[in-house]
Amino acid sequence: MNRARSVEPTAPRSGPAAGRIVFALDATASRQPNWDMAAHIQAEMFDAVSKIGTLDIQLVFFRGFGECKASKWCRNASELRDKMTNVQCRAGHTQIARVLQHVINQSRKKPDQPIDALIYVGDCVEEDADELGHLAGTLGMTGTRVFVFQDGRDHGAESVFRDMSRLGNGAFARLDGNAASVLADLLGAIASLVVGGMDALTHYEKNRKTGTIRLLTDQLKR
Repeated sequence: MNRARSVEPTAPRSGPAAGRIVFALDATASRQPNWDMAAHIQAEMFDAVSKIGTLDIQLVFFRGFGECKASKWCRNASELRDKMTNVQCRAGHTQIARVLQHVINQSRKKPDQPIDALIYVGDCVEEDADELGHLAGTLGMTGTRVFVFQDGRDHGAESVFRDMSRLGNGAFARLDGNAASVLADLLGAIASLVVGGMDALTHYEKNRKTGTIRLLTDQLKR
């Protein structure tokens, strides 16, 4: 997905997974501390569904001058962590539209391998809000839920992020305070939803016993 050519992710080595998630993150310079945190927390997605099914996750990130990349699909936490720890954040503008368009393109290219959810983590928006809403709505209409988790309190960005998640039939959450535990809860909850549906999400919520997941489930039931 860089400016010269698109990265073409390949399918996992074994059979089809029970769920597929694109895990997309803003890798511009201000995000390095939270990028390192997310690199370790992503294991929660695999752990949450280890007893009910398999999960394929693709890492997508943007940084620098027009650089936007997608990894191959991963089926275990260590592989995804290794990919993330090799990435250094660089100054640049947001490229959220390219991330959304990438997921749309992947779904159209391989309709027999649907992407169940897009998880996006970022702190600001430097793009046209209407375009982002349109792209998120396109994903929602085709069955890919859009989840947006915001670092910080940029109110303009929050408004756009909330619209994206609403139009994409997903949910929005802000990672204030203890961001590590909040993000871990949210990632595990979405993985459970993707692999096992609302029943699995409800079971996960009962086991975690945190208010964080309730914020997500309330939006999904709207």
